[in-house]
Amino acid sequence: MSPRTRVSLAFAAVALVGACGGPPQPLPTSPTYGSPSAAPISLGPSIGLPLPTTTTQPLPTGPTSTTTYPTLPAYPTGGPTATRRPTPTTTTTAPETVPATPTPSHAPRCASRPAQADILALIKDRPGVPDKPLRVYQGPFCSGAWSFATVEVTGSGADDLEPLMVVATGPGDALALVAAGTDVCIDRVQTSAPPGIRVLACGF
Repeated sequence: MSPRTRVSLAFAAVALVGACGGPPQPLPTSPTYGSPSAAPISLGPSIGLPLPTTTTQPLPTGPTSTTTYPTLPAYPTGGPTATRRPTPTTTTTAPETVPATPTPSHAPRCASRPAQADILALIKDRPGVPDKPLRVYQGPFCSGAWSFATVEVTGSGADDLEPLMVVATGPGDALALVAAGTDVCIDRVQTSAPPGIRVLACGF
């Protein structure tokens, strides 16, 4: 290259620099990435903005409420005693009892026969009849075809013997013995005898 050409190139370079202004300046370095002595940027309140100050005001105090409650009397030892009300009693009326069947009236005395002689002839020499003089003490009583009489021993030793009862059926000529002794309330008398005869022999 010739010396003239070099001068022309140098001149062109100076002219180009002069037309564009001064030489480029180096970019500023970031405080964070630049010198270690640069202070870090804080994003907190310490940037310099004043913080509002909060003033604590005391709460207003109202009048003091004093409520007085009545004092209950203390219970005696053992706690309160419960008063039991008396249990009402219910009076029940017993059902009316059915009156018992009245005792029937005994049979009346026989109008004719059998007579007392017919009764004595009927029991003479019967087993269990004393071999002593006898007499009809009560009766004979008749109801329908039935008759009843009481016979006792007379003479000496009569006080030691109980009276005998005699139950018979039929008329005087055909008198038939049903029972004779101190107890004549047998089944036939209870079930078949008329009430007037049954009550004399059995008591009911």
